[in-house]
Amino acid sequence: MQLKEVKNIFHKELGDIYSKEEIDSFFYSCIEHYLNLQRFVLAIQPGLTLLKEEEQPLFEALSELKMEKPIQYILGTAHFMDLELQVNKNVLIPRPETEELVQWILDDFPVKKPSKKDAGRSRSVISTPLNDRSFKILDIGTGSGCIAIALAKHLPGAKVYALDVSEGALSVARKNAEMNEVDITFLHHNILNPGLELESELVFDVIVSNPPYVRELEKSQIHKNVKDFEPHTALFVPDNDPLVFYRAITDFAEKYLSKKGKLYFEINQYLGDETKALFHTQHFSEIEMRNDIFGNPRMLKADRK
Repeated sequence: MQLKEVKNIFHKELGDIYSKEEIDSFFYSCIEHYLNLQRFVLAIQPGLTLLKEEEQPLFEALSELKMEKPIQYILGTAHFMDLELQVNKNVLIPRPETEELVQWILDDFPVKKPSKKDAGRSRSVISTPLNDRSFKILDIGTGSGCIAIALAKHLPGAKVYALDVSEGALSVARKNAEMNEVDITFLHHNILNPGLELESELVFDVIVSNPPYVRELEKSQIHKNVKDFEPHTALFVPDNDPLVFYRAITDFAEKYLSKKGKLYFEINQYLGDETKALFHTQHFSEIEMRNDIFGNPRMLKADRK
């Protein structure tokens, strides 16, 4: 069968579910992943014919797309900032909104440009103002490791830790850290455990989290490809206590966040004011909420007094 015929089948079978642009994206992602063919191949080889064994993974992917399984889970990979990450049913698919949260942190800790007087000095010394391993960052609910790995990549002078309750998620995150060649210390803990104790010397300068925040009552607004395939434990919280993770993390931060340390959250856009109110205590100041690229209140930062 010719490759252009396979493309036409993708559009015919998926046209009632996805837009033309989405289907094109799925098709080109599949041929690149399974056949190592770039998207311009049909322009330069319009009559390209596939072998039966080359067709098979494309049609298997098509069957899963018809069930609205996310393309990232089908291919087993997702992109986050400048990273390629492995993903599976144990972790959420990284979102563009979370990239904005990471960028906020990077903007607050900008990379230092080498000057002439730095010539000959070690790059590890001059690449960032965080030039010793005493500066510590903790990512709570790391999932795929996307936040922690991106921070470790862009702030190489910092010591990055990543915590999750799920061993399945931590297994994925460890593989992603290795694949992206960053050194991260992974911690298997439940942040909701009120008796959670870490090593006494672990005091962090930055704590960041994208915790579960979607209320059960919001399930009807969630698309099938998320609701049916992504891990519910990483998504949903009870209607009667939707800020349970934020409260637990702020309690944790009162003990493990350094004086004048910074706490960053991704938040539920419908609960911005309620989430912000958690920080109006004696322990936090300089509370700031930001909108995402879609204009929704999605990020929050607070400084420890």
